[in-house]
Amino acid sequence: MKLRSVLTAVALVSGALFAPGFGALSGATDAQAVSKISHATATSMFRSSGITWSSSGGCSDRSNSTCTSFDQLNLATAQGAQTLKSASGCALNITGGTETGHASGTYSHWNGYKLDFAKATCLTNYVKNTFTYIGVRGDGAPQWKSGAGNVYADEGNHWDVTFYSCGGC
Repeated sequence: MKLRSVLTAVALVSGALFAPGFGALSGATDAQAVSKISHATATSMFRSSGITWSSSGGCSDRSNSTCTSFDQLNLATAQGAQTLKSASGCALNITGGTETGHASGTYSHWNGYKLDFAKATCLTNYVKNTFTYIGVRGDGAPQWKSGAGNVYADEGNHWDVTFYSCGGC
C-alpha cells in the first residue's frame, strides 16, 4: 500500500509541475500573453456591437496621429469596449486607438490597452454613477475604476479608458 501512495503522490506532483500555465516548469509569459488583433478585426467587432469610430484625419494609419487606428489593439480592449456598450446602453464613438501621438507607457494606446471615447451625457452619467471615483491622475484628470479594474479618465473633451480586462466578456 505504501508504494501505491508514493506513486500517486509522484503522479500528482508531476502533473502540477508540467501543467500548462502552472507549476515550476511553465514559462511566466504563458499566463501573461496578450492577444493582438488587426484593424479589420476590431472594426468588425465594433460594428457588430453598434460602436462607431471617427478620426480627425478620416484615416486609420497607425503611424499618423490624426488617424484612428486599431492595428495591434488587445483583444481584451476591443471586448471591453463591447462590454461597456452592452452594459451602459450608451452610444459609443471611439476617437482614439493605437495610433501614434498618445502618451507612452506599458498600458498605453500604442500597446493596445487604451481607447478614447467621445464625451456624451449617457456615457458620462454611466461612468460617474456606476464606477468608483479613485482621484485625479498626475495630469489632473479625474478617474473612475470599474469593478473589472478598468480605469476611466475624464480628459475634458473625451474619456481615456485603460482596459486591463474585457470587463466580464
